[in-house]
Amino acid sequence: MNKVNYETEMEKIVSEIKKSGEKPRLLMHACCAPCSSACLERIKDFFDITVYYYNPNIDCEKEYVKRSAEQEKLCKAFGVKFVAESYAPEEFYAIAKGFEDAPEGGARCEKCFYLRLKKTAEKARKENFDYFTTSLTLSPLKNAALINEIGAKVASETGVKWLPSDFKKKGGYLRSVELSKEYGLYRQNYCGCVFSKNKNSADI
Repeated sequence: MNKVNYETEMEKIVSEIKKSGEKPRLLMHACCAPCSSACLERIKDFFDITVYYYNPNIDCEKEYVKRSAEQEKLCKAFGVKFVAESYAPEEFYAIAKGFEDAPEGGARCEKCFYLRLKKTAEKARKENFDYFTTSLTLSPLKNAALINEIGAKVASETGVKWLPSDFKKKGGYLRSVELSKEYGLYRQNYCGCVFSKNKNSADI
């Protein structure tokens, strides 16, 4: 079975957009400012982007607010619109129940990806966006194929087009590190949830 090259799939869509001369409305779920920086730089010229901050997996409100503020700061610097949801950890714990001991990258993460992408697509549908996507594929620690499969599934459920991606390709992750330094962004050392934080602490 041939692997799908999601980077190539995105480039095909962008190529068609260039030919059309239009800028479709894109709702981009952002996990954090550092990851979204390289994603925004890559596609901001081809879409009318609104960055959507929805991450109920983050372990405490203080951290949630800090990351949200950093995201808003970056969006202002890039000249793109920004919207954030209120902190709602109960939404994450509801889907994580029974999967507390699952390994990083396993079933709990899959449910978390679905939760955040479904919420993004529902907002995109409600507000008449043409596409939705996520910055999650920039991380070398995230399964881009799984994220894209979930995105495509959510697209079929909501009727909003999914923009496939593998933003870590073409040096995307390294570029995000450079941009984080350039804009003075806070770079967290764990994904966000209490389970990843505990694992990170155990590895130190």
